[in-house]
Amino acid sequence: MNRRILPYGDRALLVELDGLEAVLALYRGLDSSRPEGVIDLVPAARTIAVEVDPALLSLSAAAGWLERAVPREPQEAAERVVELEVRYDGEDLPEVARLSGRSEREVVALHAGTTWRVAFGGFAPGFAYLVGDGAALEVPRRSTPRTSVPAGAVGLAGAFSGVYPRSSPGGWQLIGRTDAVLWDESADPPALLSPGTVVRFREAS
Repeated sequence: MNRRILPYGDRALLVELDGLEAVLALYRGLDSSRPEGVIDLVPAARTIAVEVDPALLSLSAAAGWLERAVPREPQEAAERVVELEVRYDGEDLPEVARLSGRSEREVVALHAGTTWRVAFGGFAPGFAYLVGDGAALEVPRRSTPRTSVPAGAVGLAGAFSGVYPRSSPGGWQLIGRTDAVLWDESADPPALLSPGTVVRFREAS
């Protein structure tokens, strides 16, 4: 695994990796071996930002830890599983079916039958980019984003699925909705879906 460790201000380092699979594997290894002084690990599509408390862990010591960290596969790490009940009545379901060459029922069955995993957080608190472990429902974003997408909307964009934690503009293809609360500032942690969490969608009866 190629990794490049770069300075990221005076309290953080940035690890550059080859791609999302490498990010997820190294994130699991770092999360399971983090030393005292590591405040936060923030994965993205090709990077992991590592924030530290310099009073407890120097940047040079943190860099050494990052160089030595061993990636972990999902089955090697303890998994947290979240199940989300979804009403598959999204406005873009017919378009997703057309783009994917499947029927609407096949799209629903594939989305609900896929085990998804949180890769990294997104544009709003509580938003998580989910990657599937099987045949992907890969569709482009909408050509014209909506000015308002309701909280709980379940969407697809590229190879990712996601749930809007609050009402906001958005360009993902909407296939359903859930009543689950994705962000609760009074909870610990406030985000329901954190990196590495396994997400399973269940069709509402």
